[in-house]
Amino acid sequence: MFGPLVAGSFPQTRLRRNRRDSWSRRLVAENVLTTADLIWPVFVTEGSGQHVPVPSMPGVVRYSLDTLVEAVGEARDLDIPAVALFPSVAAELKTPDAREAVNPDNLVCRAVRALKKAYPDLGVVCDVALDPFNSDGHDGLVVDDYVVNDESVDVLCRQALVQAQAGCDVIAPSDMMDGRIKAIRKTLDDAGLIHVQIMSYAAKYASAFYGPFRDALGSNVALKGGNKKTYQMDPANSDEALREVAMDLQEGADMVMVKPGMPYLDIVRRVRETFAVPTFAYQVSGEYAMLKAAINNGWLDNDKVMMESLMAFKRAGADGVLTYFAVEAAKLLKRG
Repeated sequence: MFGPLVAGSFPQTRLRRNRRDSWSRRLVAENVLTTADLIWPVFVTEGSGQHVPVPSMPGVVRYSLDTLVEAVGEARDLDIPAVALFPSVAAELKTPDAREAVNPDNLVCRAVRALKKAYPDLGVVCDVALDPFNSDGHDGLVVDDYVVNDESVDVLCRQALVQAQAGCDVIAPSDMMDGRIKAIRKTLDDAGLIHVQIMSYAAKYASAFYGPFRDALGSNVALKGGNKKTYQMDPANSDEALREVAMDLQEGADMVMVKPGMPYLDIVRRVRETFAVPTFAYQVSGEYAMLKAAINNGWLDNDKVMMESLMAFKRAGADGVLTYFAVEAAKLLKRG
């Protein structure tokens, strides 16, 4: 509670005085958004010279390796510190055992090597989950219509290892299997990869906001077993998110993430205040798509709502944001 001496009273105190001029608004701003707060999620596909639009995500494309390097170069020149890779895998490579996920020459690993060769000082984040490679569409292995935990973790460890060996800087498990952070950390350490970081999708909800992402990945198949609610979190739960984060930190996570973003800003705030660790949020495909749809209909101003939505994450306590707006936002920030 604010005491009367702290809060002041009208007319001696006029809060609008600090809002009157641009310079004073900047001077008293409580939060600042910079390019260092942005991670750009990018989709990669096979072929060459490819810029394949994602219809449900206006302005977002799938890049082949050659165009990926070019596009990421622009992001790097804008001082975006890291990109996160997501593969659109050919249908014939998807199997129930997701074996392509552990292929050291798969699309993700080749993309990592290409980016690290071109830009050694750029951070590369790799998603660890089986859904891009799994013909059943799930983040783990399906046995008798149920996503099994421990068997999935074994494959996830092997997936993380090939990505790290390719040069990935940050392993980002998004699968929500129990115990996977501890197992992945041990796998990396046993291989001498002690400097590879883990950004855990610690509080990932079974959300309806992921639809356009699944279109982009080509993982929007009829899920075997129906849905992902047996491993992703119930949107009704908040305390459970703190348990998930606590366990992942105990198991060796260097950073944690909340996903989706804006519908879960309360979770971002609780995580940041409870643990005081590097905390990230993912402004997911559905959030991006609904804003872009309103923008393209002329109902919202692109630059203003983009920056306001990103500032909301900073205000909630996020250290950074994975967002498809990253390049657009960085250009605006650079212009001042």
